[in-house]
Amino acid sequence: MIEYNTFTLPNGLRIVHNYDSATAMVALNVMYDVGARDENPELTGLAHLFEHLMFGGSVNIPDFDGAIENAGGMNNAWTSNDYTNFYDIVPAHNAETAFWVESDRMLALAFSDKALEVQRHVVIEEFKQTCLNRPYGDMSHHLRAMLYKVHPYRYPVIGKEILHIEKVTQDDVREFFYSHYAPNNAVLSVSGSITFEETIRLAEKWFGPIPRREISPRNYQPEPVQTEERWAEASGNVPQVAVVRAFKMPAYGEKNYIECDIITDLLASGRSSRFYRNLLMKTGLFTEVDASIIGSDEPGFMMFNAKLTGEDDASVEKSIEAMMGEAQKLIDGDVSEYELTRTINRFESNFLFSSMGFMAKAQSLANHEMHGEDINGIVERYRSVTTDDIARVAREIFNPQHTSTLVYRPQK
Repeated sequence: MIEYNTFTLPNGLRIVHNYDSATAMVALNVMYDVGARDENPELTGLAHLFEHLMFGGSVNIPDFDGAIENAGGMNNAWTSNDYTNFYDIVPAHNAETAFWVESDRMLALAFSDKALEVQRHVVIEEFKQTCLNRPYGDMSHHLRAMLYKVHPYRYPVIGKEILHIEKVTQDDVREFFYSHYAPNNAVLSVSGSITFEETIRLAEKWFGPIPRREISPRNYQPEPVQTEERWAEASGNVPQVAVVRAFKMPAYGEKNYIECDIITDLLASGRSSRFYRNLLMKTGLFTEVDASIIGSDEPGFMMFNAKLTGEDDASVEKSIEAMMGEAQKLIDGDVSEYELTRTINRFESNFLFSSMGFMAKAQSLANHEMHGEDINGIVERYRSVTTDDIARVAREIFNPQHTSTLVYRPQK
């Protein structure tokens, strides 16, 4: 059980705190309710670019990294389709430095032309490195374009194309900042050797004066229900054929989401999983085979990912049949109480161990506070799932009409 306290400032900033006596450090995590889904479809990649811009200097602090490093700390950030997250780790006696720098960049960026050009160049190079020059790097572009036709999930976080990043202006940056980066659109999570009282004092001192802002509404349309099986092929400078079989699934927190998570664990978590024992070790069709879910805030997808030993159409067909054969066993109710309990035990172990460190707790608490849920109730919800639930959800998820397949081949 993780002990924590919550508090909300008058400006809407939600605060969640955990005291950890096992460390002399403090982790401060700021999660903003903004991600790639909030971008203009003609200006994709802006949320990720913004993550970089937030390190380019704020209204009173020209060198964010320098301020944290001088306090003996470190910092980093990440962006997803749904959220943007920033975190700092500092010695407890320098905790106020983290409150100071994070509050200043929530107040206002420096909006420097130089910072925009530097970070634009960094992101473009990252796009080239990860999407254009890495084997299978553009797979997410192909897959999402097939899965989503109207929803902003149809492009990856890094953006649809380099041109979108190249044409971002300072006006675009200012508008995006003031319509999304605000105390009433964020969660501040603090874990480590700092009391709740001191956390509130520093939060009120540094974040309290920041005014609420009007948050830009999400006006995009929900993704229509998929009613036919979809198929796409792509090619690139890759060593072997890859196959991704994707299935539409509920959003995080919605009915059947947990069952989908358990299904992928039954299929592919560890060497006792079905994919490992029945496909990788026995068939000779695969060099890799895995299953996972996209835990997005709006309806996402489950994936079967495979790298094949063969390159011909027959190998592709056999690999899909083998993976779907394992899915069919779940539909048929071929899951014992023992196997389900073992899988949930593994989930509980991973969940608890991943939340042991003060930094991990800060991020986990921010995520669960953002979703309005109690972190200590998560395992119990997984424990409530039955073998009948698994079969029922498997029948719904593995419906061919909700299925999309991407075959990625080596260029000839």
